[in-house]
Amino acid sequence: MTAPRSIRFDQGVLARLDRYVKEHPGSSSSSVANMFIDESLRAHEHPGVVFRPGPTGRRAALAGGPDVWEVIAALKAIREDDPALDGELLIGELATVTGLGAQRVVVALRYYAAYPTEVDERIASNAAVAEREEKLWAAQQDLLRSKKAR
Repeated sequence: MTAPRSIRFDQGVLARLDRYVKEHPGSSSSSVANMFIDESLRAHEHPGVVFRPGPTGRRAALAGGPDVWEVIAALKAIREDDPALDGELLIGELATVTGLGAQRVVVALRYYAAYPTEVDERIASNAAVAEREEKLWAAQQDLLRSKKAR
C-alpha cells in the first residue's frame, strides 16, 4: 500500500533522480525515490549491508563481500549437512565456508532475520536459473556428440 507524501529535493538531487529515471526505462521518479529511500533505511538498520544492481535486479549484499542470499544459501547447506550444529559453532562454520569473519556473518544473518522472504525468493530464483542453465548445457552437449555416440 502506498501513501502520497510531498517531499522537497535539492536541485542537484532532483537532477540526479531525473537522470537515473531516464537511464532506466520503465521506472518513475516515485518508484526510484521509494527504492533508494527503502534501501538507505535498510542499510542504516543493518550496518555493513549495501545494495547492488545486477542482471536480476538490485539485491542486498555485504559491503566488499558476497550477496546476503549467498551467505544464507551456505547456511542452509550447512544446516542440511549437520542439523545439530547451532549457535557460535554454526556461525564459525559459516564463517569458514564463506571466508568471512564471524561479525560479517552475523550482519547477513541479522538482515535475513528482518527480510527472510526477500532473501528466500532470491535463493529460489537463483536455484531455478542454475537448473535451467544446467539443462541447456546438457542439451547442448548432446547436440555436440557424434551421431555414433548417440
